[in-house]
Amino acid sequence: MKLITLLTVAFFSVSLGFAQVNNSKSEAIYVSSEEFSALNLPFSQAVIYGDVIYVSGQIGNIGLKLVEGGIIPEAQQTMLNIKNILEENGSSMDNVIKCTCMLADMSEWPVLNNEYLKFFPNNKPARSAFGTNGLALNARVEIECMAYIKK
Repeated sequence: MKLITLLTVAFFSVSLGFAQVNNSKSEAIYVSSEEFSALNLPFSQAVIYGDVIYVSGQIGNIGLKLVEGGIIPEAQQTMLNIKNILEENGSSMDNVIKCTCMLADMSEWPVLNNEYLKFFPNNKPARSAFGTNGLALNARVEIECMAYIKK
Protein backbone atom coordinates (compact mmCIF):
# COMPACT_ATOMS: atom_id res chain seq x y z
CA MET A 1 0.00 0.00 0.00
CA LYS A 2 2.83 2.40 0.87
CA LEU A 3 4.44 1.73 -2.53
CA ILE A 4 1.20 2.50 -4.38
CA THR A 5 0.74 5.72 -2.39
CA LEU A 6 4.35 6.73 -3.05
CA LEU A 7 4.00 6.02 -6.77
CA THR A 8 0.71 7.93 -6.91
CA VAL A 9 2.27 10.95 -5.17
CA ALA A 10 5.33 10.79 -7.45
CA PHE A 11 3.16 10.51 -10.57
CA PHE A 12 0.92 13.39 -9.43
CA SER A 13 3.98 15.56 -8.67
CA VAL A 14 5.53 14.85 -12.07
CA SER A 15 2.19 15.48 -13.79
CA LEU A 16 1.78 18.81 -12.01
CA GLY A 17 5.29 19.87 -12.99
CA PHE A 18 4.67 18.89 -16.59
CA ALA A 19 1.38 20.76 -16.67
CA GLN A 20 3.04 23.87 -15.29
CA VAL A 21 5.73 23.76 -17.97
CA ASN A 22 3.20 23.18 -20.76
CA ASN A 23 0.93 25.96 -19.51
CA SER A 24 3.74 28.51 -19.53
CA LYS A 25 2.85 31.71 -21.34
CA SER A 26 6.52 32.53 -22.04
CA GLU A 27 7.43 33.33 -25.58
CA ALA A 28 10.86 33.99 -26.99
CA ILE A 29 11.68 37.64 -27.58
CA TYR A 30 14.33 38.21 -30.25
CA VAL A 31 16.44 41.25 -29.39
CA SER A 32 18.10 43.39 -32.04
CA SER A 33 18.66 47.11 -31.65
CA GLU A 34 17.96 49.36 -34.61
CA GLU A 35 21.70 49.83 -35.14
CA PHE A 36 22.32 46.09 -35.00
CA SER A 37 19.41 45.33 -37.34
CA ALA A 38 20.90 47.71 -39.91
CA LEU A 39 23.96 45.44 -40.14
CA ASN A 40 21.71 42.70 -41.56
CA LEU A 41 23.50 39.87 -39.74
CA PRO A 42 22.02 36.34 -39.62
CA PHE A 43 21.36 36.28 -35.85
CA SER A 44 19.84 38.29 -33.00
CA GLN A 45 21.91 40.13 -30.40
CA ALA A 46 20.09 38.12 -27.77
CA VAL A 47 17.00 36.09 -27.09
CA ILE A 48 14.94 36.51 -23.94
CA TYR A 49 12.93 33.54 -22.76
CA GLY A 50 11.18 33.83 -19.45
CA ASP A 51 13.57 35.46 -17.00
CA VAL A 52 16.74 34.52 -18.91
CA ILE A 53 18.56 36.48 -21.58
CA TYR A 54 20.84 34.51 -23.91
CA VAL A 55 23.40 36.89 -25.41
CA SER A 56 24.82 35.86 -28.77
CA GLY A 57 28.58 35.54 -29.09
CA GLN A 58 30.14 38.98 -28.94
CA ILE A 59 33.49 40.05 -30.33
CA GLY A 60 35.42 43.28 -29.83
CA ASN A 61 33.71 45.16 -32.60
CA ILE A 62 31.96 48.47 -33.07
CA GLY A 63 29.60 48.10 -36.01
CA LEU A 64 31.35 45.80 -38.48
CA LYS A 65 34.84 47.00 -37.52
CA LEU A 66 37.00 45.15 -35.04
CA VAL A 67 38.76 47.42 -32.54
CA GLU A 68 42.50 47.66 -33.14
CA GLY A 69 45.30 46.60 -30.82
CA GLY A 70 44.87 42.88 -30.24
CA ILE A 71 43.49 40.81 -27.40
CA ILE A 72 43.35 43.48 -24.65
CA PRO A 73 41.22 46.09 -26.44
CA GLU A 74 39.19 43.33 -28.10
CA ALA A 75 38.44 41.67 -24.75
CA GLN A 76 37.47 45.03 -23.24
CA GLN A 77 35.14 45.86 -26.14
CA THR A 78 33.68 42.35 -26.13
CA MET A 79 32.76 42.69 -22.46
CA LEU A 80 31.38 46.21 -23.02
CA ASN A 81 29.21 44.87 -25.85
CA ILE A 82 27.82 42.19 -23.54
CA LYS A 83 27.29 44.70 -20.73
CA ASN A 84 25.41 47.08 -23.04
CA ILE A 85 23.09 44.36 -24.38
CA LEU A 86 22.31 43.16 -20.86
CA GLU A 87 21.64 46.64 -19.48
CA GLU A 88 19.47 47.63 -22.47
CA ASN A 89 17.32 44.57 -21.75
CA GLY A 90 16.78 44.68 -18.00
CA SER A 91 19.77 42.71 -16.78
CA SER A 92 23.38 43.41 -15.77
CA MET A 93 26.81 41.88 -15.46
CA ASP A 94 25.93 41.01 -11.85
CA ASN A 95 23.18 38.73 -13.19
CA VAL A 96 25.37 36.70 -15.56
CA ILE A 97 25.23 33.01 -14.68
CA LYS A 98 27.20 31.38 -17.53
CA CYS A 99 29.76 32.45 -20.15
CA THR A 100 31.43 30.58 -22.97
CA CYS A 101 34.74 32.01 -24.20
CA MET A 102 36.26 31.21 -27.57
CA LEU A 103 39.87 32.19 -28.25
CA ALA A 104 41.79 32.30 -31.50
CA ASP A 105 44.95 31.49 -29.53
CA MET A 106 44.80 29.74 -26.14
CA SER A 107 48.15 31.28 -25.18
CA GLU A 108 46.19 34.55 -24.78
CA TRP A 109 44.05 32.96 -22.05
CA PRO A 110 45.77 34.76 -19.13
CA VAL A 111 45.38 38.14 -20.85
CA LEU A 112 41.69 37.49 -21.50
CA ASN A 113 41.20 36.49 -17.85
CA ASN A 114 42.67 39.81 -16.67
CA GLU A 115 40.16 41.81 -18.70
CA TYR A 116 37.25 39.44 -18.06
CA LEU A 117 37.67 39.61 -14.27
CA LYS A 118 37.32 43.40 -14.33
CA PHE A 119 33.67 42.89 -15.31
CA PHE A 120 32.99 40.32 -12.57
CA PRO A 121 34.53 41.73 -9.37
CA ASN A 122 32.13 39.81 -7.11
CA ASN A 123 30.40 36.64 -8.25
CA LYS A 124 32.07 34.76 -11.07
CA PRO A 125 29.71 33.09 -13.56
CA ALA A 126 30.10 29.47 -14.56
CA ARG A 127 32.37 29.39 -17.60
CA SER A 128 33.63 27.20 -20.41
CA ALA A 129 36.35 28.00 -22.90
CA PHE A 130 37.92 26.56 -26.00
CA GLY A 131 40.35 27.44 -28.73
CA THR A 132 39.22 27.92 -32.31
CA ASN A 133 40.79 28.08 -35.72
CA GLY A 134 38.92 31.24 -36.69
CA LEU A 135 36.43 33.81 -35.43
CA ALA A 136 34.34 36.43 -37.23
CA LEU A 137 36.32 39.44 -38.49
CA ASN A 138 39.52 37.59 -37.43
CA ALA A 139 38.75 38.42 -33.81
CA ARG A 140 41.00 37.15 -31.00
CA VAL A 141 38.07 36.39 -28.66
CA GLU A 142 34.32 35.78 -28.73
CA ILE A 143 32.16 35.43 -25.63
CA GLU A 144 28.53 34.45 -25.24
CA CYS A 145 26.60 34.48 -22.00
CA MET A 146 23.35 33.85 -20.19
CA ALA A 147 21.94 36.09 -17.46
CA TYR A 148 18.74 36.37 -15.51
CA ILE A 149 16.46 39.37 -15.61
CA LYS A 150 15.17 40.72 -12.31
CA LYS A 151 11.50 41.58 -12.49
